[in-house]
Amino acid sequence: MRSGSMKIRVVVAVLASTAGAVGLAHMERPRQTLLASAFETAASPTEGLSSSACELPGEQKSVRLAVIGDSGTGGLEQYQVGQQMETCRAKSGFDFVLMLGDNIYGGKSQQDFERKFEAPYKPLLDAGVKFYASIGNHDDPNERLYKPFNMGGQRYYSFKKGNVTFFALDSNYMDLTQLDWLERELSSTSTPWKICFMHHPLYSDGRYHGPDVDLRTHLEPLFEKYGVNVVFAGHEHVYERLKPEHGIYYFVLGNSGELRNRNLRASSEMAAGFDTDRDFMVVEIAGDKLYFQTVSRTGQVVDSGTLDRQQHERLSTSVQ
Repeated sequence: MRSGSMKIRVVVAVLASTAGAVGLAHMERPRQTLLASAFETAASPTEGLSSSACELPGEQKSVRLAVIGDSGTGGLEQYQVGQQMETCRAKSGFDFVLMLGDNIYGGKSQQDFERKFEAPYKPLLDAGVKFYASIGNHDDPNERLYKPFNMGGQRYYSFKKGNVTFFALDSNYMDLTQLDWLERELSSTSTPWKICFMHHPLYSDGRYHGPDVDLRTHLEPLFEKYGVNVVFAGHEHVYERLKPEHGIYYFVLGNSGELRNRNLRASSEMAAGFDTDRDFMVVEIAGDKLYFQTVSRTGQVVDSGTLDRQQHERLSTSVQ
């Protein structure tokens, strides 16, 4: 990689005005004026969770989380996913959520943050669930100042939960500064599990965007060198689980609010896919096992399995 001529990847994002940035800085937590009745009216899926949905081992000291991507539409389907997530939380006990970008589509006013984040996930927020955001191409970089996104004012950051370290990346602007930061963080992290999450996928069978090969060129060598186990990305408005690539598990989940119906193409790299409705993931990491389910807006399990933590490039997968 030549520092003087490296291709810097820039994706056009909606930029806030100075007044908008000030507004974000002052939005420290969800407003208490939101009414539960507004959520209940909007969010009424035709079905509840299936009996097998969100049934994870529930082991002691495990790390439990949910994952959403391309969620911030403010539409009915986002509210319905939010309601299923709350039902799933009560059943599985997850206590934080990874956001894979495009968290707030369109306007960025205080009312937009209420309608596209605070209201759809109000029961989760009220229960103390924390959301950790990464920035998508439809997001305002100043969302890093919005305290409920827990970004600490940074475009990229890391945090630790139990035996897992999570790395939130800004795939809109992957410059040398961020790459150097990522290498330092990965090299100094001693947790058994290392999970990266960002917006643009390194691998994808979506017809609309496909994989970001340029981004893959810069990131995958670091992922391999320092033993990244799992990578979550959004951007494609579908769900896909890839077969392991270079010893790494890749997921694409960009249909928690948006959807491109039947947009996946058949591929030998695809392990599972879902492109006819919205969904979210629930994950439990216990010891050397990662258990996951992908649950649709109507409460059906569309993918599930158990992944073994990679050791010396040896992978084992047991998928239901």
